[in-house]
Amino acid sequence: MKTLKIIFGIIAVVLFQNNVWAQDLDSLTKVLETKMSNHKVFELQKEERIKNLLAQSNKTNDLKRQYEITNAVFEEYQFYSFNDALQYIEKNIQIAETLNNDLLVNEAILKMGLLLVNTGRFKESIDALSEIDRKTLPESLINNYFIAYEEGYSGLAYNTAVKRSQLNYSELYTAYKDSLYARIKPNTEEALRIKEKEYRDSRNLEMAFTVNTQRLEMVEMGSRGFSLVTFERSLLYQLNNQIAKQKEYLMLSAISDIQAAVKDNASMGTLAKILFIEGDIDRAHQYINFSYDDAEFYNSQLRFVDIANNMPLITKAYEQKSIKQKNKLQKSLIFISILATFLLIAVYLIVKQVKKVSIARNNLKAANEQLKVFNEKLNTSNEDLKRLYFELSEVDKVKEHYIGSFLNLYSEYIDKLDVYRKLVRKYVNANQMNALLKLSKSKQFIDEELEIFNRNFDSSFLHIYPNFLIDVNKLLKPEHQIELKSNDELNTELRILALIKLGINNSSRIAKILRYSVNTIYNYRAAINKSAIDKENFEEMIKSV
Repeated sequence: MKTLKIIFGIIAVVLFQNNVWAQDLDSLTKVLETKMSNHKVFELQKEERIKNLLAQSNKTNDLKRQYEITNAVFEEYQFYSFNDALQYIEKNIQIAETLNNDLLVNEAILKMGLLLVNTGRFKESIDALSEIDRKTLPESLINNYFIAYEEGYSGLAYNTAVKRSQLNYSELYTAYKDSLYARIKPNTEEALRIKEKEYRDSRNLEMAFTVNTQRLEMVEMGSRGFSLVTFERSLLYQLNNQIAKQKEYLMLSAISDIQAAVKDNASMGTLAKILFIEGDIDRAHQYINFSYDDAEFYNSQLRFVDIANNMPLITKAYEQKSIKQKNKLQKSLIFISILATFLLIAVYLIVKQVKKVSIARNNLKAANEQLKVFNEKLNTSNEDLKRLYFELSEVDKVKEHYIGSFLNLYSEYIDKLDVYRKLVRKYVNANQMNALLKLSKSKQFIDEELEIFNRNFDSSFLHIYPNFLIDVNKLLKPEHQIELKSNDELNTELRILALIKLGINNSSRIAKILRYSVNTIYNYRAAINKSAIDKENFEEMIKSV
Protein backbone atom coordinates (compact mmCIF):
# COMPACT_ATOMS: atom_id res chain seq x y z
CA MET A 1 0.00 0.00 0.00
CA LYS A 2 2.81 2.38 0.89
CA THR A 3 4.55 1.56 -2.40
CA LEU A 4 1.39 2.43 -4.35
CA LYS A 5 1.18 5.78 -2.59
CA ILE A 6 4.76 6.56 -3.55
CA ILE A 7 4.09 5.62 -7.20
CA PHE A 8 0.98 7.81 -7.32
CA GLY A 9 2.96 10.61 -5.71
CA ILE A 10 5.64 10.43 -8.41
CA ILE A 11 2.95 10.44 -11.14
CA ALA A 12 1.35 13.48 -9.54
CA VAL A 13 4.71 15.30 -9.52
CA VAL A 14 5.21 14.60 -13.25
CA LEU A 15 1.69 15.78 -14.06
CA PHE A 16 2.22 18.92 -12.01
CA GLN A 17 5.40 19.71 -13.88
CA ASN A 18 3.37 19.81 -17.09
CA ASN A 19 0.96 22.29 -15.57
CA VAL A 20 0.61 25.83 -16.87
CA TRP A 21 3.06 27.44 -14.43
CA ALA A 22 5.90 24.91 -14.92
CA GLN A 23 7.80 26.89 -17.56
CA ASP A 24 11.46 26.86 -18.43
CA LEU A 25 13.77 29.09 -16.41
CA ASP A 26 14.31 31.67 -19.16
CA SER A 27 10.57 32.23 -19.59
CA LEU A 28 10.04 32.35 -15.83
CA THR A 29 12.87 34.87 -15.47
CA LYS A 30 11.22 37.16 -18.05
CA VAL A 31 7.84 36.84 -16.30
CA LEU A 32 9.41 37.50 -12.89
CA GLU A 33 11.29 40.60 -14.04
CA THR A 34 8.18 41.91 -15.79
CA LYS A 35 6.25 41.50 -12.54
CA MET A 36 9.07 43.23 -10.64
CA SER A 37 8.95 46.22 -12.96
CA ASN A 38 5.14 46.39 -12.56
CA HIS A 39 4.98 45.68 -8.81
CA LYS A 40 3.50 49.13 -8.14
CA VAL A 41 0.38 48.13 -10.07
CA PHE A 42 -0.41 45.28 -7.66
CA GLU A 43 0.40 47.45 -4.63
CA LEU A 44 -1.94 50.21 -5.84
CA GLN A 45 -4.70 47.63 -6.23
CA LYS A 46 -4.22 46.51 -2.62
CA GLU A 47 -4.12 50.09 -1.32
CA GLU A 48 -7.30 50.85 -3.24
CA ARG A 49 -9.03 47.91 -1.53
CA ILE A 50 -7.80 49.14 1.87
CA LYS A 51 -9.00 52.67 1.08
CA ASN A 52 -12.48 51.38 0.24
CA LEU A 53 -12.63 49.34 3.47
CA LEU A 54 -11.61 52.33 5.60
CA ALA A 55 -14.25 54.44 3.87
CA GLN A 56 -16.86 51.85 4.86
CA SER A 57 -15.61 51.87 8.46
CA ASN A 58 -15.99 55.64 8.71
CA LYS A 59 -19.63 55.40 7.60
CA THR A 60 -20.79 53.13 10.42
CA ASN A 61 -21.08 53.46 14.19
CA ASP A 62 -21.89 49.78 14.67
CA LEU A 63 -18.91 48.38 16.65
CA LYS A 64 -19.51 44.82 15.44
CA ARG A 65 -19.45 46.06 11.83
CA GLN A 66 -16.34 48.11 12.55
CA TYR A 67 -14.70 44.99 13.99
CA GLU A 68 -15.44 43.05 10.78
CA ILE A 69 -14.16 45.84 8.52
CA THR A 70 -11.04 46.40 10.66
CA ASN A 71 -10.39 42.65 10.50
CA ALA A 72 -10.59 42.84 6.69
CA VAL A 73 -8.11 45.76 6.72
CA PHE A 74 -5.81 43.69 8.94
CA GLU A 75 -6.00 40.78 6.46
CA GLU A 76 -4.92 43.13 3.65
CA TYR A 77 -2.02 44.51 5.70
CA GLN A 78 -0.98 41.19 7.29
CA PHE A 79 1.74 40.37 4.73
CA TYR A 80 1.99 43.87 3.25
CA SER A 81 2.89 46.18 6.17
CA PHE A 82 3.64 44.86 9.66
CA ASN A 83 3.24 48.21 11.42
CA ASP A 84 -0.17 48.85 9.86
CA ALA A 85 -1.29 45.27 10.44
CA LEU A 86 -0.28 45.51 14.12
CA GLN A 87 -2.07 48.85 14.44
CA TYR A 88 -5.37 47.48 13.13
CA ILE A 89 -5.28 44.19 15.04
CA GLU A 90 -4.65 46.14 18.26
CA LYS A 91 -7.55 48.38 17.29
CA ASN A 92 -9.72 45.29 16.90
CA ILE A 93 -8.70 44.06 20.36
CA GLN A 94 -9.89 47.41 21.76
CA ILE A 95 -13.19 47.20 19.84
CA ALA A 96 -13.74 43.63 21.08
CA GLU A 97 -13.00 44.71 24.67
CA THR A 98 -15.45 47.60 24.30
CA LEU A 99 -18.04 45.10 23.09
CA ASN A 100 -17.10 42.93 26.11
CA ASN A 101 -16.94 39.99 23.69
CA ASP A 102 -14.35 37.45 24.87
CA LEU A 103 -14.66 35.44 21.68
CA LEU A 104 -13.68 38.42 19.53
CA VAL A 105 -10.92 39.44 21.96
CA ASN A 106 -9.34 35.99 21.86
CA GLU A 107 -9.74 35.78 18.09
CA ALA A 108 -7.91 39.10 17.64
CA ILE A 109 -5.15 38.14 20.12
CA LEU A 110 -4.58 34.86 18.24
CA LYS A 111 -4.22 36.77 14.98
CA MET A 112 -1.79 39.18 16.61
CA GLY A 113 0.22 36.22 17.93
CA LEU A 114 0.50 34.71 14.45
CA LEU A 115 1.45 38.11 13.04
CA LEU A 116 4.29 38.43 15.57
CA VAL A 117 5.44 34.86 14.86
CA ASN A 118 5.54 35.41 11.11
CA THR A 119 7.80 38.44 11.55
CA GLY A 120 10.27 36.72 13.88
CA ARG A 121 8.97 38.25 17.12
CA PHE A 122 8.56 34.86 18.80
CA LYS A 123 8.86 35.91 22.45
CA GLU A 124 6.37 38.75 21.97
CA SER A 125 4.01 36.28 20.33
CA ILE A 126 4.18 33.86 23.27
CA ASP A 127 3.66 36.75 25.68
CA ALA A 128 0.56 37.86 23.77
CA LEU A 129 -0.85 34.33 23.63
CA SER A 130 -0.33 33.89 27.38
CA GLU A 131 -3.11 36.45 27.93
CA ILE A 132 -5.63 33.92 26.60
CA ASP A 133 -7.35 31.54 29.01
CA ARG A 134 -7.54 28.33 27.01
CA LYS A 135 -10.54 27.12 29.00
CA THR A 136 -12.59 30.05 27.73
CA LEU A 137 -11.81 29.37 24.08
CA PRO A 138 -14.62 28.01 21.93
CA GLU A 139 -14.00 24.97 19.77
CA SER A 140 -13.67 27.16 16.65
CA LEU A 141 -10.52 28.86 18.01
CA ILE A 142 -8.70 25.90 19.58
CA ASN A 143 -6.93 24.96 16.36
CA ASN A 144 -5.68 28.51 15.83
CA TYR A 145 -4.53 28.55 19.45
CA PHE A 146 -2.40 25.43 18.94
CA ILE A 147 -1.09 26.71 15.58
CA ALA A 148 0.03 30.00 17.13
CA TYR A 149 1.86 28.26 20.01
CA GLU A 150 3.34 25.62 17.69
CA GLU A 151 4.76 28.28 15.35
CA GLY A 152 5.97 30.42 18.26
CA TYR A 153 7.88 27.64 20.03
CA SER A 154 9.20 26.35 16.69
CA GLY A 155 10.72 29.77 16.04
CA LEU A 156 12.15 30.04 19.54
CA ALA A 157 13.70 26.55 19.32
CA TYR A 158 15.30 27.34 15.98
CA ASN A 159 16.65 30.77 16.91
CA THR A 160 17.87 30.32 20.49
CA ALA A 161 21.56 29.67 21.10
CA VAL A 162 21.05 28.21 24.63
CA LYS A 163 20.80 24.42 24.40
CA ARG A 164 18.78 24.12 27.61
CA SER A 165 16.20 26.61 26.33
CA GLN A 166 16.25 25.03 22.90
CA LEU A 167 15.38 21.63 24.36
CA ASN A 168 12.53 23.12 26.38
CA TYR A 169 11.13 25.02 23.39
CA SER A 170 11.41 21.92 21.19
CA GLU A 171 9.44 19.86 23.66
CA LEU A 172 6.74 22.52 23.85
CA TYR A 173 6.67 22.75 20.05
CA THR A 174 6.24 18.98 19.76
CA ALA A 175 3.50 18.97 22.39
CA TYR A 176 1.45 21.67 20.66
CA LYS A 177 2.09 20.12 17.24
CA ASP A 178 0.86 16.71 18.45
CA SER A 179 -2.18 18.30 20.08
CA LEU A 180 -2.94 20.16 16.86
CA TYR A 181 -2.40 17.12 14.66
CA ALA A 182 -4.74 15.06 16.82
CA ARG A 183 -7.52 17.62 16.32
CA ILE A 184 -7.29 18.63 12.67
CA LYS A 185 -8.92 16.71 9.87
CA PRO A 186 -6.72 14.70 7.49
CA ASN A 187 -5.89 16.22 4.09
CA THR A 188 -6.53 19.77 5.27
CA GLU A 189 -3.84 22.34 4.49
CA GLU A 190 -2.61 22.45 8.08
CA ALA A 191 -2.47 18.65 8.38
CA LEU A 192 -0.62 18.33 5.08
CA ARG A 193 1.79 21.13 6.04
CA ILE A 194 2.74 19.35 9.27
CA LYS A 195 3.04 16.01 7.50
CA GLU A 196 5.27 17.48 4.78
CA LYS A 197 7.52 19.12 7.39
CA GLU A 198 7.91 15.78 9.20
CA TYR A 199 8.84 14.04 5.94
CA ARG A 200 11.23 16.87 5.07
CA ASP A 201 12.90 16.81 8.49
CA SER A 202 13.34 13.03 8.27
CA ARG A 203 14.61 13.41 4.66
CA ASN A 204 11.84 11.23 3.23
CA LEU A 205 11.77 13.43 0.13
CA GLU A 206 9.60 11.19 -2.05
CA MET A 207 6.69 11.37 0.38
CA ALA A 208 7.39 15.07 1.02
CA PHE A 209 7.03 15.76 -2.72
CA THR A 210 3.80 13.77 -2.84
CA VAL A 211 2.28 15.76 0.03
CA ASN A 212 3.51 19.04 -1.44
CA THR A 213 1.81 18.17 -4.75
CA GLN A 214 -1.46 17.63 -2.86
CA ARG A 215 -1.06 21.06 -1.28
CA LEU A 216 -0.31 22.71 -4.64
CA GLU A 217 -3.61 21.42 -6.04
CA MET A 218 -5.41 23.33 -3.28
CA VAL A 219 -3.92 26.80 -4.02
CA GLU A 220 -3.83 29.23 -6.94
CA MET A 221 -1.12 31.45 -8.39
CA GLY A 222 -1.24 34.93 -6.90
CA SER A 223 -2.21 33.77 -3.41
CA ARG A 224 -0.16 33.71 -0.21
CA GLY A 225 -0.79 29.94 0.00
CA PHE A 226 0.71 29.34 -3.45
CA SER A 227 3.80 31.36 -2.52
CA LEU A 228 4.36 29.33 0.67
CA VAL A 229 3.80 25.91 -0.93
CA THR A 230 6.09 26.63 -3.89
CA PHE A 231 8.74 28.00 -1.53
CA GLU A 232 8.58 24.85 0.56
CA ARG A 233 8.81 22.79 -2.63
CA SER A 234 12.00 24.66 -3.50
CA LEU A 235 13.40 23.52 -0.13
CA LEU A 236 12.73 19.90 -1.15
CA TYR A 237 14.58 20.42 -4.44
CA GLN A 238 17.44 22.02 -2.52
CA LEU A 239 17.70 18.95 -0.29
CA ASN A 240 17.55 16.79 -3.44
CA ASN A 241 20.39 18.89 -4.99
CA GLN A 242 18.23 19.93 -7.97
CA ILE A 243 19.24 23.58 -8.16
CA ALA A 244 17.50 24.32 -11.48
CA LYS A 245 14.16 23.08 -10.11
CA GLN A 246 14.79 24.95 -6.86
CA LYS A 247 15.22 28.18 -8.83
CA GLU A 248 12.09 27.44 -10.87
CA TYR A 249 9.87 27.17 -7.79
CA LEU A 250 11.52 30.11 -6.07
CA MET A 251 10.63 32.17 -9.15
CA LEU A 252 7.04 30.90 -9.10
CA SER A 253 6.83 31.78 -5.40
CA ALA A 254 8.27 35.26 -6.01
CA ILE A 255 5.89 35.90 -8.94
CA SER A 256 2.93 34.91 -6.76
CA ASP A 257 4.16 37.18 -3.93
CA ILE A 258 4.42 40.18 -6.25
CA GLN A 259 0.95 39.54 -7.72
CA ALA A 260 -0.48 39.27 -4.20
CA ALA A 261 1.46 42.41 -3.09
CA VAL A 262 3.15 40.35 -0.37
CA LYS A 263 6.09 42.23 1.14
CA ASP A 264 6.91 39.58 3.77
CA ASN A 265 8.61 37.10 1.42
CA ALA A 266 11.69 34.90 1.40
CA SER A 267 11.80 33.64 -2.19
CA MET A 268 13.51 36.65 -3.79
CA GLY A 269 16.34 36.81 -1.25
CA THR A 270 16.99 33.04 -1.53
CA LEU A 271 16.97 33.29 -5.33
CA ALA A 272 19.47 36.18 -5.19
CA LYS A 273 21.81 34.05 -3.09
CA ILE A 274 21.71 31.18 -5.62
CA LEU A 275 22.33 33.54 -8.56
CA PHE A 276 25.28 35.06 -6.70
CA ILE A 277 26.81 31.61 -6.19
CA GLU A 278 26.27 30.88 -9.91
CA GLY A 279 28.06 34.12 -10.87
CA ASP A 280 25.03 36.05 -12.18
CA ILE A 281 26.04 39.15 -10.21
CA ASP A 282 23.78 41.66 -11.98
CA ARG A 283 20.57 39.72 -11.34
CA ALA A 284 21.66 38.77 -7.82
CA HIS A 285 22.17 42.48 -7.04
CA GLN A 286 18.84 43.42 -8.61
CA TYR A 287 16.93 40.70 -6.72
CA ILE A 288 18.57 41.27 -3.32
CA ASN A 289 17.82 45.02 -3.55
CA PHE A 290 14.20 44.23 -4.44
CA SER A 291 14.01 41.85 -1.47
CA TYR A 292 15.61 44.44 0.81
CA ASP A 293 13.09 47.11 -0.25
CA ASP A 294 10.23 44.71 0.52
CA ALA A 295 11.67 43.80 3.92
CA GLU A 296 12.22 47.47 4.76
CA PHE A 297 8.68 48.35 3.66
CA TYR A 298 7.19 45.49 5.69
CA ASN A 299 9.51 45.92 8.72
CA SER A 300 10.31 42.22 9.02
CA GLN A 301 13.09 41.31 11.48
CA LEU A 302 13.36 37.81 10.03
CA ARG A 303 13.94 39.06 6.49
CA PHE A 304 16.41 41.74 7.56
CA VAL A 305 18.58 39.14 9.29
CA ASP A 306 18.51 36.85 6.27
CA ILE A 307 19.26 39.67 3.81
CA ALA A 308 22.01 41.08 6.03
CA ASN A 309 23.91 37.78 5.66
CA ASN A 310 23.95 37.95 1.86
CA MET A 311 23.55 41.57 0.76
CA PRO A 312 27.08 42.85 1.61
CA LEU A 313 28.75 40.05 -0.40
CA ILE A 314 26.49 40.59 -3.40
CA THR A 315 26.83 44.38 -3.26
CA LYS A 316 30.63 44.16 -3.02
CA ALA A 317 30.82 41.76 -5.97
CA TYR A 318 28.52 44.03 -7.98
CA GLU A 319 30.66 47.09 -7.22
CA GLN A 320 33.84 45.23 -8.21
CA LYS A 321 32.21 44.19 -11.48
CA SER A 322 31.12 47.80 -12.11
CA ILE A 323 34.69 49.01 -11.55
CA LYS A 324 35.99 46.44 -14.05
CA GLN A 325 33.38 47.49 -16.59
CA LYS A 326 34.30 51.15 -16.06
CA ASN A 327 37.99 50.40 -16.66
CA LYS A 328 37.10 48.42 -19.75
CA LEU A 329 35.00 51.32 -21.00
CA GLN A 330 37.87 53.74 -20.50
CA LYS A 331 40.18 51.48 -22.51
CA SER A 332 37.52 51.26 -25.21
CA LEU A 333 37.25 55.05 -25.37
CA ILE A 334 41.01 55.33 -25.80
CA PHE A 335 40.91 52.73 -28.57
CA ILE A 336 38.01 54.57 -30.22
CA SER A 337 39.95 57.82 -30.12
CA ILE A 338 42.85 56.13 -31.89
CA LEU A 339 40.47 54.70 -34.49
CA ALA A 340 38.89 58.13 -34.97
CA THR A 341 42.33 59.62 -35.63
CA PHE A 342 43.04 56.99 -38.26
CA LEU A 343 39.61 57.62 -39.74
CA LEU A 344 40.29 61.36 -40.08
CA ILE A 345 43.60 60.62 -41.79
CA ALA A 346 41.84 58.21 -44.14
CA VAL A 347 39.16 60.80 -44.95
CA TYR A 348 41.87 63.36 -45.71
CA LEU A 349 43.60 60.92 -48.09
CA ILE A 350 40.30 60.11 -49.78
CA VAL A 351 39.51 63.79 -50.32
CA LYS A 352 42.95 64.31 -51.72
CA GLN A 353 42.48 61.40 -54.09
CA VAL A 354 39.09 62.73 -55.16
CA LYS A 355 40.70 66.03 -56.11
CA LYS A 356 43.20 64.15 -58.26
CA VAL A 357 40.38 62.32 -59.98
CA SER A 358 38.57 65.60 -60.53
CA ILE A 359 41.68 67.07 -62.19
CA ALA A 360 41.96 63.97 -64.39
CA ARG A 361 38.30 64.34 -65.33
CA ASN A 362 38.85 67.98 -66.32
CA ASN A 363 41.88 66.97 -68.37
CA LEU A 364 39.76 64.37 -70.13
CA LYS A 365 37.14 66.98 -70.88
CA ALA A 366 39.78 69.30 -72.32
CA ALA A 367 41.11 66.47 -74.44
CA ASN A 368 37.62 65.82 -75.78
CA GLU A 369 37.28 69.49 -76.67
CA GLN A 370 40.52 69.33 -78.57
CA LEU A 371 39.29 66.25 -80.42
CA LYS A 372 36.13 68.12 -81.34
CA VAL A 373 38.15 71.01 -82.79
CA PHE A 374 40.34 68.54 -84.60
CA ASN A 375 37.30 66.77 -86.13
CA GLU A 376 35.86 70.12 -87.27
CA LYS A 377 39.11 70.93 -89.06
CA LEU A 378 39.10 67.51 -90.68
CA ASN A 379 35.53 68.07 -91.90
CA THR A 380 36.62 71.27 -93.78
CA SER A 381 38.46 69.28 -96.40
CA ASN A 382 37.28 66.05 -98.05
CA GLU A 383 40.73 65.53 -99.53
CA ASP A 384 42.35 65.69 -96.09
CA LEU A 385 39.61 63.38 -94.75
CA LYS A 386 40.54 60.69 -97.29
CA ARG A 387 44.23 61.12 -96.69
CA LEU A 388 43.93 61.06 -92.92
CA TYR A 389 41.18 58.37 -92.70
CA PHE A 390 43.60 55.62 -91.84
CA GLU A 391 45.38 57.81 -89.28
CA LEU A 392 42.02 58.80 -87.72
CA SER A 393 41.04 55.13 -87.39
CA GLU A 394 44.24 54.51 -85.48
CA VAL A 395 43.56 57.53 -83.29
CA ASP A 396 40.04 56.20 -82.60
CA LYS A 397 41.50 52.87 -81.45
CA VAL A 398 43.88 54.65 -79.10
CA LYS A 399 41.06 56.83 -77.92
CA GLU A 400 38.80 53.81 -77.26
CA HIS A 401 41.59 52.07 -75.40
CA TYR A 402 42.23 55.19 -73.34
CA ILE A 403 38.58 55.62 -72.39
CA GLY A 404 38.26 51.90 -71.54
CA SER A 405 41.37 52.01 -69.36
CA PHE A 406 40.21 55.16 -67.62
CA LEU A 407 36.81 53.64 -66.89
CA ASN A 408 38.41 50.51 -65.50
CA LEU A 409 40.75 52.52 -63.25
CA TYR A 410 37.89 54.68 -62.04
CA SER A 411 35.83 51.58 -61.22
CA GLU A 412 38.75 50.08 -59.30
CA TYR A 413 38.98 53.31 -57.30
CA ILE A 414 35.32 52.94 -56.34
CA ASP A 415 36.06 49.34 -55.28
CA LYS A 416 38.87 50.54 -53.05
CA LEU A 417 36.57 53.03 -51.38
CA ASP A 418 33.99 50.30 -50.81
CA VAL A 419 36.62 47.94 -49.36
CA TYR A 420 37.75 50.70 -46.99
CA ARG A 421 34.15 51.36 -45.95
CA LYS A 422 33.61 47.68 -45.12
CA LEU A 423 36.93 47.48 -43.27
CA VAL A 424 36.07 50.46 -41.06
CA ARG A 425 32.65 48.92 -40.42
CA LYS A 426 34.23 45.63 -39.39
CA TYR A 427 36.55 47.23 -36.82
CA VAL A 428 33.87 49.49 -35.42
CA ASN A 429 31.33 46.67 -35.19
CA ALA A 430 33.83 44.51 -33.35
CA ASN A 431 34.20 47.22 -30.70
CA GLN A 432 30.48 48.11 -30.66
CA MET A 433 30.99 51.76 -31.53
CA ASN A 434 27.53 52.70 -32.69
CA ALA A 435 28.29 56.17 -34.02
CA LEU A 436 31.19 55.01 -36.19
CA LEU A 437 29.25 51.95 -37.25
CA LYS A 438 26.50 54.20 -38.53
CA LEU A 439 29.07 56.24 -40.46
CA SER A 440 30.65 53.13 -41.93
CA LYS A 441 27.26 51.90 -43.19
CA SER A 442 26.79 54.99 -45.35
CA LYS A 443 27.24 54.42 -49.10
CA GLN A 444 26.48 57.99 -49.98
CA PHE A 445 30.04 58.77 -51.08
CA ILE A 446 30.25 55.75 -53.39
CA ASP A 447 26.78 56.40 -54.83
CA GLU A 448 27.74 59.98 -55.62
CA GLU A 449 31.00 58.90 -57.25
CA LEU A 450 29.15 56.24 -59.24
CA GLU A 451 26.64 58.86 -60.42
CA ILE A 452 29.49 61.16 -61.51
CA PHE A 453 31.20 58.24 -63.23
CA ASN A 454 28.06 57.36 -65.21
CA ARG A 455 27.46 60.99 -66.14
CA ASN A 456 31.02 61.48 -67.39
CA PHE A 457 31.01 58.17 -69.21
CA ASP A 458 27.73 59.02 -70.97
CA SER A 459 28.92 62.52 -71.86
CA SER A 460 32.31 61.33 -73.15
CA PHE A 461 30.91 58.44 -75.13
CA LEU A 462 28.06 60.39 -76.73
CA HIS A 463 30.47 63.16 -77.55
CA ILE A 464 32.61 60.70 -79.48
CA TYR A 465 29.69 58.70 -80.88
CA PRO A 466 26.78 61.19 -81.10
CA ASN A 467 24.75 58.89 -83.40
CA PHE A 468 25.27 55.79 -81.28
CA LEU A 469 21.57 55.52 -80.28
CA ILE A 470 20.41 55.91 -83.88
CA ASP A 471 22.89 53.27 -85.05
CA VAL A 472 21.85 50.82 -82.31
CA ASN A 473 18.13 51.25 -83.07
CA LYS A 474 18.85 50.36 -86.69
CA LEU A 475 19.98 46.93 -85.47
CA LEU A 476 16.88 46.40 -83.26
CA LYS A 477 13.40 45.28 -84.15
CA PRO A 478 10.86 48.16 -84.47
CA GLU A 479 8.93 47.13 -81.35
CA HIS A 480 12.15 47.12 -79.28
CA GLN A 481 13.51 50.55 -80.23
CA ILE A 482 15.30 52.33 -77.35
CA GLU A 483 14.16 55.80 -76.29
CA LEU A 484 16.04 58.03 -73.85
CA LYS A 485 14.60 60.64 -71.50
CA SER A 486 17.66 62.80 -71.96
CA ASN A 487 19.83 63.04 -75.05
CA ASP A 488 23.05 63.21 -73.03
CA GLU A 489 22.33 60.25 -70.70
CA LEU A 490 22.51 56.56 -71.55
CA ASN A 491 20.47 53.82 -69.94
CA THR A 492 21.98 50.55 -68.62
CA GLU A 493 21.48 48.64 -71.92
CA LEU A 494 23.21 51.36 -73.95
CA ARG A 495 26.12 51.55 -71.44
CA ILE A 496 26.67 47.80 -71.84
CA LEU A 497 26.62 48.17 -75.64
CA ALA A 498 28.92 51.18 -75.36
CA LEU A 499 31.48 49.13 -73.44
CA ILE A 500 31.19 46.36 -76.05
CA LYS A 501 31.78 49.03 -78.70
CA LEU A 502 34.94 50.05 -76.80
CA GLY A 503 36.17 46.45 -76.92
CA ILE A 504 35.16 45.30 -73.44
CA ASN A 505 33.35 42.01 -74.13
CA ASN A 506 33.84 40.16 -70.85
CA SER A 507 30.71 40.25 -68.66
CA SER A 508 32.81 40.24 -65.49
CA ARG A 509 34.69 43.39 -66.57
CA ILE A 510 31.43 45.08 -67.63
CA ALA A 511 29.82 44.16 -64.27
CA LYS A 512 32.84 45.55 -62.42
CA ILE A 513 32.78 48.86 -64.32
CA LEU A 514 29.00 49.40 -64.08
CA ARG A 515 28.73 48.06 -60.49
CA TYR A 516 26.28 45.27 -61.27
CA SER A 517 26.43 41.54 -60.65
CA VAL A 518 27.67 39.29 -63.45
CA ASN A 519 24.23 37.63 -63.61
CA THR A 520 22.55 41.01 -64.08
CA ILE A 521 24.89 41.90 -66.99
CA TYR A 522 24.32 38.50 -68.49
CA ASN A 523 20.52 38.99 -68.31
CA TYR A 524 20.77 42.46 -69.88
CA ARG A 525 22.91 41.13 -72.77
CA ALA A 526 20.54 38.22 -73.34
CA ALA A 527 17.51 40.55 -73.40
CA ILE A 528 19.16 42.96 -75.91
CA ASN A 529 20.22 40.10 -78.18
CA LYS A 530 16.62 38.83 -78.25
CA SER A 531 15.52 42.29 -79.41
CA ALA A 532 18.06 42.39 -82.29
CA ILE A 533 17.20 41.76 -85.91
CA ASP A 534 20.33 39.62 -86.32
CA LYS A 535 20.77 37.93 -82.93
CA GLU A 536 23.92 35.97 -83.80
CA ASN A 537 25.96 38.90 -85.14
CA PHE A 538 24.40 41.71 -83.11
CA GLU A 539 27.35 42.40 -80.76
CA GLU A 540 29.89 42.20 -83.60
CA MET A 541 27.78 44.71 -85.54
CA ILE A 542 27.76 46.99 -82.45
CA LYS A 543 31.56 47.11 -82.55
CA SER A 544 31.48 48.43 -86.09
CA VAL A 545 28.76 51.09 -85.80
